[in-house]
Amino acid sequence: MINVAILGATGSIGTSTLDVIARQSERFCVYALTANTNVERLYSQCVQFLPVYAIMVDHDSAEQLAQKLQANTDTQGIKVLSGAAALDTIASSPEVDYVMAAIVGAAGLNSSLAAARTGKRILLANKESLVISGALFMQAIKENNAVLLPIDSEHNAIFQSMPAQLMSSNSASSDQMGSLHHFGVEKILLTASGGPFLNRSLDELSNVTPDQACAHPNWEMGRKISVDSATMMNKGLEVIEASWLFNATADDIQVVIHPESVIHSMVSYNDGSVLAQLGNPDMRTPIAHAMAWPERMTSGVAQLDIFQVAQLNFKAPDFDRFVCLRLAYDALRLGGTAPAILNAANEIAVQAFLNESIAFTQIAHIVEQTMEALTVQTADTMNRVLEADQQARDIARKLVSDRL
Repeated sequence: MINVAILGATGSIGTSTLDVIARQSERFCVYALTANTNVERLYSQCVQFLPVYAIMVDHDSAEQLAQKLQANTDTQGIKVLSGAAALDTIASSPEVDYVMAAIVGAAGLNSSLAAARTGKRILLANKESLVISGALFMQAIKENNAVLLPIDSEHNAIFQSMPAQLMSSNSASSDQMGSLHHFGVEKILLTASGGPFLNRSLDELSNVTPDQACAHPNWEMGRKISVDSATMMNKGLEVIEASWLFNATADDIQVVIHPESVIHSMVSYNDGSVLAQLGNPDMRTPIAHAMAWPERMTSGVAQLDIFQVAQLNFKAPDFDRFVCLRLAYDALRLGGTAPAILNAANEIAVQAFLNESIAFTQIAHIVEQTMEALTVQTADTMNRVLEADQQARDIARKLVSDRL
């Protein structure tokens, strides 16, 4: 049995992972489940999967969960831990084989690093780990022989479409990874749905509501990532993530608007070939792929009916409409602490928008002004990265406050 720890079990990725595991119960065992404050959902998951550990980052929530588990004879043996440090403990536990890193935002960085430093198979759904500290994270992966497999549907599709010899080691972070062009790759084509405002006039965007921004046309996601999809910051973060996963430059990665979300990404080759991974928009597909790799296993996802799809559309992104995507490319080219600054400012701005403190269009302005206010440093230590992250958050909060 393969022991799996799911960091961020109550979110959309966590619940999809548990659905896949439930279909493969003879192969995988849930060792630990973690959440922030969602006691009811984590309790329900504990009842079904009976993990060894259940962790709530929030201490009050942990106490509530412990009481509920103790009251149920079937769940009395589950050990409850609390606090962010407990996430690191579980991610690095010698009993854990696979770590699903699905905590949203910078909050998932430390536990992902803990898994990397102890040589786990990391199923990475927390793109911020690479955005914020890509060089340090990839160094930890290689030094500890960890296996890094992407869960984002786009990066998983790229992984599947890359040359077999390039991916034939143990992960996307293989030491064999040289220049993409050495393996005949011309370009990574990273697809994007365009979000809910793809065809809305720019004049209307200042008046959109959080609920409208969170109404993604194809995917069911949390509110923060849904807003990022609407601004296309999510795609920008994915560009940065792809650069680290596949040793690619900003010029090697082209974003392609594909509203149907059927082609999850493509790889273009120097012989004129373009390889694409297609499937229904369901995160259980990349999750099952990463859990079974290099094999395949059933995921519960329906087979794609190409006759029902009938038509696929593509267009280039408009950087005047999607300013956040341009800013992400800028941060990637600047390097150093620029991506950490970008991500931190965006997290503050998105939360302010969800709280209805700023307009949708002000998200990009706050991120851009924060980037302009800080000098980019080399990202050679975690302290320097975290310092840049905190400085960016302080500046972004001040910019939000000035708009109130």
